[in-house]
Amino acid sequence: MPPMIRIFYRQGDKILKDNDVKRLDLLTNIMWVDMQAPTSEEEEWIESKSKISIQTPQEITEIESSSRYFERNNEITANSNFLRLENGQYEKHAVSFIIKDSILYTFRQADLSTFADVVRKMKANSEMFNSGFDVLMSLQETRIDLEADLIERVSNEITVFSRTLSTDRNPNSEFLLDITDLQESTMMLRESMIDKQRVLSNLLKSSLFPEDRKVRLRIIIKDIQSLIEYSVFNFERLEFLQNTLTGLINLDQNKVLKRFTVFSIAFLPPTLISGMFGMNFTNIPGANQPFGFFLCILAMILSSGAVMLTFKKKGWI
Repeated sequence: MPPMIRIFYRQGDKILKDNDVKRLDLLTNIMWVDMQAPTSEEEEWIESKSKISIQTPQEITEIESSSRYFERNNEITANSNFLRLENGQYEKHAVSFIIKDSILYTFRQADLSTFADVVRKMKANSEMFNSGFDVLMSLQETRIDLEADLIERVSNEITVFSRTLSTDRNPNSEFLLDITDLQESTMMLRESMIDKQRVLSNLLKSSLFPEDRKVRLRIIIKDIQSLIEYSVFNFERLEFLQNTLTGLINLDQNKVLKRFTVFSIAFLPPTLISGMFGMNFTNIPGANQPFGFFLCILAMILSSGAVMLTFKKKGWI
C-alpha cells in the first residue's frame, strides 16, 4: 500500500487539503493530519514539527488499558480497532488518534472507508468542522454507523439461517460451522464496540476535551451501548439456533440408530434357528427330510416377520 499523508486545514469557510508533508509548518488552521502507512522519514518530520509522539504499530495494538488511552503534555492518545470485511471475514486494523492543540493526528496502515466518508462530510458540511475534536467525533460517529450496518447484516443472516433451519428436514454439521462463523463475527463486532465505548468514556472524563462537545459525546456513547445490547441479543439467538440444530442432529442420529437396532433384533430369531439346525449332531429333526431346508427358511422368515409385526403394532417403527 503506497503511503499517503493528507493535511486538512481551514481557509475562510472552506476546508482544503494538502498532501505535501513538508508544508506542515507553513499551513495555518490545521484540523486534521491523516497518516496512512507513512514512511519513517514522514513520521519523524511530523513528530518534529508537531511535537507529538507517534507509537509504533506494536504499541498501537497492545491490549492493556494504559496503552489504549493516555494523556501527556496536553496531548491525548487513543488507540482503537476498526473492522473491515475481507473475503467474508472480519479483520482488525488498528488506528491511533492523537489530539494536540485541537489538531487531530490519525495513524493507520489500512485503507478504511470510514476516513473517506468523513472527508466527504467535511467537503459537504465544512461549517460542522472547526477543530480536530469535531473530526474525531465525526470519525467515531461514522464508524459506529458502519458497525451498526454490520450488526444488522449479521442479524439478517441469522434470520435467513433460522428460516432455512425451520424448512430443511436434513440438518447437518455444516450448519453448525455456519453458526460458529456468525458467532465469531458477532463477538468481533461486540468487542469493537466495547473498545470504542472505552475510548469515548475516557474522552468524556478528560479535562482536555472541550466541555461543549461532551453532550455530543454522550449521545455517541448511548448509541454504542444500544448496539452492544443488540449484539448480545444476536449472540443469544445464535446460541438458541445452535442448541436447536444440535437437538435436530441428535434426533436424526437416534432415528438411524433405532433402525439399526430394530433390524438387528429382527434377525436374531433367524440367526438362532440357523444356529440350531447348523449344529454338528446326527439326530437333528428334519435334517434328512426333502423339504427340511425350505421349512427352515420359512421358519426364519416367519420369526423375523413376527418380530417386525410386533414392533409395528407398538409403534416402534
